[in-house]
Amino acid sequence: MTENQSPSPSALVVEDDEHIAHLLQFMLERQGYQVHLARDGRHGKELIETLPPPAFALLDVMMPFYDGFQLVTLLRAQPGWQAVPVIMLTAKTQERDIVRALEAGANDYVLKPFQPNELLARVKRFVRNPA
Repeated sequence: MTENQSPSPSALVVEDDEHIAHLLQFMLERQGYQVHLARDGRHGKELIETLPPPAFALLDVMMPFYDGFQLVTLLRAQPGWQAVPVIMLTAKTQERDIVRALEAGANDYVLKPFQPNELLARVKRFVRNPA
């Protein structure tokens, strides 16, 4: 890193599906993000409690230990994390699940299977110029 370069913005990704986690990490790193990846809700909780607030967070809904609803509630309670954009990423398509996520503090809700370019466009709505 040179003197006038700022560090890469970070992204928190909590996703228990190995293939989707790798895809998200690859996509986001290509966009210039430093990705902090958690493979279950417990590790996601640890990262939320120990990391500085990232540029945004992608949270799966259905995971072991803590689900995405619990994590977004925890995230919103962390000092400095209140303004972190949160995008829920899930196969749960029922309206009540979407409403529950938004009421818990999520900014957006993307259904699986997702289109990579659509997901990146949704991220860009909340985060400008990552690199």
